[in-house]
Formats: sequence, C-alpha cells, structure tokens
Amino acid sequence: MSDKPHPLGDPDYEPSDRRLERLWTGDTPTEPMPIVERLRHTPYRIPRPAEELAAAAEYQAALDAIDIALRLGELMLRSGAAAAKVEASVIAVGAAAGLQRLDLDITLQSMHLQCVLPDGRTITRLRVVQGARQDFARLDAIHQLVEQVIVEEWDAESVRERLRSIQIQRRNYSDLLVLLATGVLAGAVTFMLGASPVAALVAMLAGIAVHRTTKFLGRHGYPEFYQMAFGAFIGTFIAWLGYVVGVKTPVPLSGADFAYMVAGGIIILLPGRAMAAAVEDVISGYQVTGAGRVLAVLLNTSGLIIGVGGGLAAGLAITRVLDMSFVSPDVLDLRSFASPAGAAITGAFVLGASAAVTAQSRRRLIVPIALLCVTAVVIYRGLSEWAGFGVTIATGVAAVVIGVLGRLVAERVRSNAMTIIIPATFGLLPGLAIFRALYEMVSAGPYAGSLTVQSGITTLLGAGATLLAIATGTTLGDIMMNPLGQRWNQARWDRRRRRQG
Repeated sequence: MSDKPHPLGDPDYEPSDRRLERLWTGDTPTEPMPIVERLRHTPYRIPRPAEELAAAAEYQAALDAIDIALRLGELMLRSGAAAAKVEASVIAVGAAAGLQRLDLDITLQSMHLQCVLPDGRTITRLRVVQGARQDFARLDAIHQLVEQVIVEEWDAESVRERLRSIQIQRRNYSDLLVLLATGVLAGAVTFMLGASPVAALVAMLAGIAVHRTTKFLGRHGYPEFYQMAFGAFIGTFIAWLGYVVGVKTPVPLSGADFAYMVAGGIIILLPGRAMAAAVEDVISGYQVTGAGRVLAVLLNTSGLIIGVGGGLAAGLAITRVLDMSFVSPDVLDLRSFASPAGAAITGAFVLGASAAVTAQSRRRLIVPIALLCVTAVVIYRGLSEWAGFGVTIATGVAAVVIGVLGRLVAERVRSNAMTIIIPATFGLLPGLAIFRALYEMVSAGPYAGSLTVQSGITTLLGAGATLLAIATGTTLGDIMMNPLGQRWNQARWDRRRRRQG
C-alpha cells in the first residue's frame, strides 16, 4: 500500500488503494450509546457539559440517584405512562445526577436498572410495579419535576422530597365527581352521535351504573376482563330497558337511540389509553412490553365484546318471548354521526371535558382538551362525510392532527403530550361500529335479514382498525413535533439558566 503524499500537500488526500481498502472493510464495532445520546428524540436535554457531571462517582451518591430514578419510573408506570416516556425520564434524571453509564430494562410490571461507575463497580437494582391507576395530573407533575432536575443543580434530598410530595398528593377530582363525569361522558357520546336528549339521559344513568359495577368488581378482586364483561352487559341491558320503555310508553326512545346508548356505554370501557401506550411501546422499540400491552388490550376488549353480545342476546331473547319488535334493520345502516353539526360540536366539547376529568387531568387543561376533541370530530366529519374518505383514513388523519396540536399545547403548558392527546381522541372511538358488529353477530329471526356472522366479524375488524389508526396517528403527530419541541425546550432551559446565573 502506498503512503505517497499528494504533490500539493493536501492533508485530506487519500491514496486510491487505501480508499479501496476502506470500501471493503467493515466499520468499527458498535459501542454502547452514551447516556445523553439516548435522550436525543425525547423532550429532555442535559444542558450541562459531561465534565460537570462527575460528582456521582461516589458509590452512595450513585445509589441515591438510582433509587430516585427508579421511584420516579415506578410512579410513571403506575400512572399509565408508556415505556418510552418512562425510559426518557429515568435516563434524564440519571444523567442530571452524573451517572454516565446506565442500562434500563422495562416491562409491564418491573424495571431493571444497571449502572457502571467510573471505577468499574456495578450497581444493579430491580423494582416491581404494582397497583396501576390512571392519573394524568400526576404524570404532568413528574414531567415538570424532570425538567427542573435537568436545569437545576442536582440535590438528591430535594428531589426525593419533591417526588414524595407528588406521590402522596391527592387526586384532582373526587370519586364522586369522576363518577358523574363518567355518566356525562356516556351521555355526551350518545348525544353527539344523534340521539335524543332522553336517550342521552338514559346513557348517563347507564354510564354511572357501569362505572359503579367495575369499581365494585375491582375492589373484590375480579380481574379487568370480568369487569369489562359485566360492565358492558349492565350498560347494554340498561339501554335495552330504556328502549322497552320507549316502546311501551310515549317516552321518545327509538331503535336508533338504543344503538347510540349502547355505543356511549362502550366508549366508557374501550381501552383507548392502553392501546395508545401499546402502539407507542412497539414503535419505540419495546416490543416485549408492547406485545404484553396489546395482549391485555385484546383480552379486555374481548370481555367487553362478550358483555355487549350477552346483553344484546338477552334483549333479543326477551323481546321474542314478549313478542315485541326490537331494533329495525335500518339501525345497522346508521352513519357514525347522524346529528346536526351544532349538536355534534356541543357533544364533542362536553365529551372532551368529561374525559379529561375521568383521566384526572390538570384543571387548566380541561378546556384545551375539550377544544381538541371538537377539532377531532370536525376533521373526521369533514373528511368522511364531505370529502368522501373512508372511516379509517379519516380517523387516522384526525388523530395525526390531534397529535400535532396536542404536542403544541403540551409545550405551552409544560405537560406530557399524551395526557392531552388521549382524552381528546374520545370522540373518535368506534363505539357505534362495535355495536353494529355485535348486533349483526347475535341478531336472528325476521329482523336479521341477510346479515351473517361473517359480516359482523368484518365490521368488528374495521372497528379494530379504527382503534389502531387512532393510536398510530396520535403517536405520529407527537413524533413529528419532536424537532420543534426540542428547540422550544432548549430555549426555555437557556432562559431559566440565565436567570439562575
């Protein structure tokens, strides 16, 4: 091989035989990714240079930092965060504390963290996560804590105290208020779809009954599958009782109202947040955790389907015994929205606000979430009814827009984006499609017409595709806003550090 220099003395000159050797030679082995680089596509940055983070070389200081990071990650998982968000927060806290080499493994129920100190000693800790309970306000508080830890000087005792205060703080809304908000949510969905005010009132009562049923079963140790099944059965049967009252009395409740009432009750139970977290985990590279979440979503949704199917079958059997007409076939041809635009917008606003309360969101976010829910419904209706797009495509586009807008709002109010996006997508959930699919599968007799189990399964798969479109669309919108969000965060952190300096 020739090392003859270039006659003009160009320092970048490389002989042709060396360039050929580089073409056929592989790259150097992949090294572990530096801890700060693992935060590249997250909302967090470590503005201090690495040499300033050497204070955690002492063993006890590293133990304190690891304990705090694991407690923070555990609280996030218990509050409903996705694995990718948990990793970003844990790594950010560890980097702010001066830990240079961290390995974190997250599953649905545990976190395994390993740290290698500069002197070669290794610290390994395992923390088991139990008792998950959705609380978006607590997630936002943790997000703000992580931002403060990154900007301020590391003080383990102060961070531990702030984390403890977040852990023991009372939830934003009482159980009674959440119960009422759940009923309002079911009524808002029913009204938004096109039901009468009386049907919306019955749906509210059904939603309250479903909520109390699932809470009662949960306190007595019934797994979520059975909570879904019994809750869906109760909601469907109450809707059927309302329809019977409409048949036998002058109360204005029609077959279409029955469909809308069942749809409202289903949306209360649909695992929208769990589905979004599962998709986010799979997309972010947590395939094992995501697969576990997907399996839980499928199992719980199966319980919901069994409950609704059982309620419909029981209602059909009773109506045949009593020789009453039940639901006319034209119910199965209902559009997702049959209400006027004004009613749909009003229902969507109330739905978004009540969904924010049931998710324990911050009080100042209730109105923004409600407005985003209205935006989602307007985009969906515009694309599906006026532009002629299919249901799944229209839902996916609306979800992407909500993901983008939700991230913008989150950056403005220093919030976790998904705590805003998830309640805002409740207006897109396919409750009516699931009802239609199950009615097709269980209906029989002269009212079934040419309907078959196969067509019901097809409709049910379409509802599943809609759920997937919501989850992937919101995640895509959030990811698309990463560069802008990172610039905003860096500018905000620079301003805070200048004020502190």
